[in-house]
Amino acid sequence: MTIKKILGNGAPVKIWTDEVDQSTLDQLSDLSELPFIHKHVAVMPDVHAGIGSAIGSVIPTKGAIIPAAVGVDIGCGMMAVKTSLKASMLPDNLYELRSEIEKRIPHGRTSNGGSGDRGAWSNPIERIAYYWNMFLSDEYEEITTKHPKAKGYNTISHLGTLGTGKHFIEICIDESDYVWAMLHSGSRGVGNRIGSYFIEKAKEEMERYFILNNLPNKDLAYLVEHTEIYDDYVNAVSWAQEFAEFNRQVMMDIVLKCMSEFFPSFTITDKAINCHHNYVAREHHFGASVLVTRKGAIRARKGDLGIIPGSMGAKSYIVEGLGNDESFHSCSHGAGRRLGRNEAKMIYTVADLAEQTKGIECPKDESKIDEIPAAYKDIDQVMGNQNDLVKIKHTLKQVLNVKG
Repeated sequence: MTIKKILGNGAPVKIWTDEVDQSTLDQLSDLSELPFIHKHVAVMPDVHAGIGSAIGSVIPTKGAIIPAAVGVDIGCGMMAVKTSLKASMLPDNLYELRSEIEKRIPHGRTSNGGSGDRGAWSNPIERIAYYWNMFLSDEYEEITTKHPKAKGYNTISHLGTLGTGKHFIEICIDESDYVWAMLHSGSRGVGNRIGSYFIEKAKEEMERYFILNNLPNKDLAYLVEHTEIYDDYVNAVSWAQEFAEFNRQVMMDIVLKCMSEFFPSFTITDKAINCHHNYVAREHHFGASVLVTRKGAIRARKGDLGIIPGSMGAKSYIVEGLGNDESFHSCSHGAGRRLGRNEAKMIYTVADLAEQTKGIECPKDESKIDEIPAAYKDIDQVMGNQNDLVKIKHTLKQVLNVKG
């Protein structure tokens, strides 16, 4: 399903859904007017309004990059592992397993993110120190020495932590009754700081060249290729994406360790899938080398495995890419929000949350109402709209959910 739209006087916009609100269309129209868009903008079926550009947009650019389109949750993505466990081997009550995962992986946010924040390590475990010192610390020092204002307060203390809001850890059952571990998180506070800093630097660059006031939206401020600040940003984004990938790997190691203590005999049967859905990459499309920004989209080249989660009360999917050229080899990153967080809190109650997550071991309190399944689009409709982008390999239904 592809709906081609010409929005304003810009590049074509190709949309894989007919359900798009006006504010999202306005953002897509503004984006399409930028002169360095390559061929067209591809819009996934879970699209909804964001900051700078719509979430669910795939933006190929030649000669420039838009930091706000990449966003501040750089490298946010998913990881999933299939195990040899069968559903029949799980106990009827998974509360103890959920509690153990919650004890071992920092999640949420307290103390306004300051001292004693439950979402950060007070004393990082040995595995985290190894990843940080071996793979991340030296390059981060180079980046922040040159750009001190890009330095975050939580660096190693956020490696291997879940975060808040939409981020989660789940135990799921597939169509053959095999048990999977799955999680969703990104580059945490350190990536947020890098993203926020370079978004402002892009605006400063636009102002310096008298371009800012001529942009359709100031959040579309960009950095121009072959400039030092562009190179510095691409380098910093690449580092944050690496941090995010390690972040997910550390958490998955902990989740599997927890599971092994409850179920000593299980093994991992499939290669782990670890994929970004907020990131930028150099790729070749329609005869040109371009930067592809996927803001709420995953890469779906032919044969690529990816993860498309629904809400905390719906199904999720392991998919295989079909390599659709028109989508720049991309697909959706989830169901996509139907309601804003504040709107969901005004409409629904704790009782509604409990009803919509019946049978799932998960937190069911007021703080999680904004993540209620009804706040999200119908994942089956989203999947139906992109059957030319991916094919379904596995259908997962969660039985345990840990929310940030």
